[in-house]
Amino acid sequence: MSTTQKIALVTGATRGIGFETVRQLAQSGALVLLAGRKPDSAVEAADRLKAEGLSVEPITLDVTDSGQIAAAAALIQQRFGCLDILVNNAGVLVDDLQRKPSAQSLDTWRKTFDTNVFAVVEVTQALLPLLKAAPAGRIVNVSSQLGSLGWHTDPSSPIYDFKIPAYNASKTAVNAWTIHLAYELKDTPLKVNAIHPGYVQTEMNGGNGEIGVSEGARSSVGMALLDANGPSGSFTHLGKTLPW
Repeated sequence: MSTTQKIALVTGATRGIGFETVRQLAQSGALVLLAGRKPDSAVEAADRLKAEGLSVEPITLDVTDSGQIAAAAALIQQRFGCLDILVNNAGVLVDDLQRKPSAQSLDTWRKTFDTNVFAVVEVTQALLPLLKAAPAGRIVNVSSQLGSLGWHTDPSSPIYDFKIPAYNASKTAVNAWTIHLAYELKDTPLKVNAIHPGYVQTEMNGGNGEIGVSEGARSSVGMALLDANGPSGSFTHLGKTLPW
């Protein structure tokens, strides 16, 4: 490994957008830690990218498991001493799409926020010292246009009729976390941004998206590789600002 090679970690990376984000970051020259809940799945996914000649290593990380988060941070500290890029990609959508917002169960809300919000905060908190130790750390929080309150209250917006309450609210919370953390770090080289990947064809939506994972990963990768002049505290899709 080159001493100048960036070290990146992508959560929820054994398939879909996360997997493609790992590929594109590795293609840029980074050594990427491909994180997955199940060790076998992480190893299999990493081996597929290694076969392409890419610098990818598997890491077991269930983002809802505090012990695994602490272990991942300790491993990165021991091996590398810093972390250049964190992509908080892991997420779930468990709303019952046949139910109205008021009929979603509390268990649905709890499961959604455990993974989509609380895990993002805990993983970031655990890895923040390593990101601060890098020359110019980058944090990318994978959000969604469905988290936009501006669009949800605008009848002419493209998402006005997509009321998936627990999932949507969790992404709104991710956006708020992004703003607050970016403010905290505004006088440092570290940048924090939220992105909307697009309506991507993934298992989460049954393959019903409008774009492939290759394009879906581009927003995350672009923000992960920002130079010193790039934004912090933004919410974008392919560089285009989205309404909060």
